[in-house]
Amino acid sequence: MTPFPTIAEAAGLLAARKLSPVELTRHCLDRIEALDPALNAFILKTPERALADARAAEARFMAGTPLGPLDGIPIAHKDIYNTAGIRTTAHSRLLIDNVPAEDATTVAKLAAAGTVMLGKLATHEFAFGGPSFDLPWPPARNPWNRDHFTSGSSSGTGAGVAAGMFLGGTGSDTGGSIRGPAALCGVAGIKPTYGLCSRTGVLPLTYSMDHTGPLAWTVEDCALLLQAMAGHDPADPASADRPVPSFTADLKKGVAGLRIGVIRHFHETDHPVNATVQAAIDNAVELFRLQGAHVREVTLPSLFDFQACGFVILVTEAFALHERWMRTRREEYGELLRDRMAFGALVSGADYVEALRRRRELCAAVTAAMADLDLFITAGAPAEAPPIEGMPKWASLEKPGFTVPFNVTGQPAMTICGGYGAGGLPVGIQLAAKPFQDALLLRACHAYEAATPWRDRRPAIAGG
Repeated sequence: MTPFPTIAEAAGLLAARKLSPVELTRHCLDRIEALDPALNAFILKTPERALADARAAEARFMAGTPLGPLDGIPIAHKDIYNTAGIRTTAHSRLLIDNVPAEDATTVAKLAAAGTVMLGKLATHEFAFGGPSFDLPWPPARNPWNRDHFTSGSSSGTGAGVAAGMFLGGTGSDTGGSIRGPAALCGVAGIKPTYGLCSRTGVLPLTYSMDHTGPLAWTVEDCALLLQAMAGHDPADPASADRPVPSFTADLKKGVAGLRIGVIRHFHETDHPVNATVQAAIDNAVELFRLQGAHVREVTLPSLFDFQACGFVILVTEAFALHERWMRTRREEYGELLRDRMAFGALVSGADYVEALRRRRELCAAVTAAMADLDLFITAGAPAEAPPIEGMPKWASLEKPGFTVPFNVTGQPAMTICGGYGAGGLPVGIQLAAKPFQDALLLRACHAYEAATPWRDRRPAIAGG
C-alpha cells in the first residue's frame, strides 16, 4: 500500500482483498500520532471508535457484503458536525462540554456508507473566528509549511487531507470555508449547490449561505464522498427535494464541447492575484481549449459588490444566531470571533434588507451571464498561504474574496490545486457551474486534474 492512497485507490484494494480496513485505519492512526502534534488538525481523536468501525467493515468484506466504495475508508469530521456521544465544540470554549445526542444527517449518511471515523477536526471558532491563539485548542497549521496559514474555516480538514492523516473529510462553506483550505493546502474541495447536502445537525453560521460538503486529495474522491452526503432531508428547510445524480458516471468524460467563461476581471482587476496564480489560471484555460472546450471572457458585477452583499448577510445572520451568548457570555469567545460577530450588531434592518435585495440582483446578473455557458473559472485564492502569525482581523474587508460570489448565488463551486509557487506552497484555481450541475463541475475539475502532475506531490511534513 502506498503511504498516500486515495479513496478510489483504497476502495479498489479493499474490494480485491489486498488491504483490510483495519490495516488502513491503523496506518492512518499511526500517521496522526506522528504528524498531528505539529499540525493540530484534530481537536479530538477517536481511535477506539475508528477501530470498531474498521472491524465492522472488515467483517462485511469477509462476508462478501461491502456497503460500497466508501466502506472501510477512514475520514474525519469538522468539529461543527454533531456526532452522537462524541464531543462537538465548534472549536470554542462555549461548547467545550457539548456532547450531542444525535449525528448530523451527513455524518449519519457517511457512517451508513461504511466510513471509519477517526475524530473531530479543528475549525475556526464557530466557523468564523480564526486563526485564533486564545482558544482551548490551537489553530491547525499548513503541512506544506507549518508557519503558514491553512485558510478556514475547514482548516483541520484541509491540513489533515494534505498530510495524508485521513483520506477525506467534511467541511462547511459560508464564504469559502471549503474552497479556501483546499486552495492553501493543495487539496480538492467542493461547495455543492445550496440545498444539495443537508445542514441538519451542523452548527450554523448563517441561515441562508451555509453549505456542507467534502474535501479530499482528488476530485474523484470528492465525488465519492458527495455521493454519500447528498440527498433530500425534510428536517432541513433549505434541502432540495430532487433526485441525486451519479457524480462519477460521467466523471472521465472530459470537457470537449463545454462552454467556459473566464471571469478575468475578478482576478486581474478587482483583486489582482500574484504571478503564480495568474499563470495557473492561464494554463488551465489553455488546457481546456486544447481539450476541446470553448472558452471566452465573461463579465459579472464587481467582486466588491459580491463581497459587500455577502459580508452584510453573513455578519447579520451570524449575530442573530449568537446574540444571546454575545450579550451574556461575550468574554468566553476568542477575540477574533467576538469582534467579527459584534460587527453584525451594527447592521440595521434596512441594511440587511438592502443586502437581500442586492443579492437578488447579483443572482439575476450571474444567471444572465451564464445563459450560454456551462462553467466559470477564476482564482481560488490570491496567492500562496501567508504566514499564520499576524493574520489581519478584518482581511475580508481589506480585499474581496474569490469564493463569496458563489455563496451569494448558491451555485456549486470547486477549488483544486493549480500548481506550486513560492516555497513550494500550493495555489488553487476555482470553477463554478449552474445550480445542480455539480456532476458537470466535478467532471471538468477531474479533466484538469488528470491532465496535470499536481497530485503526484505531497508536503514534506507528510513524511513525518
